[in-house]
Amino acid sequence: MSERKKAFSNAEKQKRYRERQKEHGKKEMRGYLSPEALVCYELIAEQTNWSDSVILSNAVRLTYAAYKNGQIGLLNNWLNENEL
Repeated sequence: MSERKKAFSNAEKQKRYRERQKEHGKKEMRGYLSPEALVCYELIAEQTNWSDSVILSNAVRLTYAAYKNGQIGLLNNWLNENEL
């Protein structure tokens, strides 16, 4: 008799996926987008075909680059002046 593999529930599949991501050194982040940020997100996703993860990772990396290069104030001012 051959044994059949146990079917995993959706919750078990999600748990296994999250565990694999952690093993690869990735961290899950959650949050809610403001209406202004949602517009920006939609434009970026449409033009780049990036996934949510890539958009978030690049946003964090770009913010850090602005910080390291002393441009965080300039970036923040631009966002405020452009109502974003």
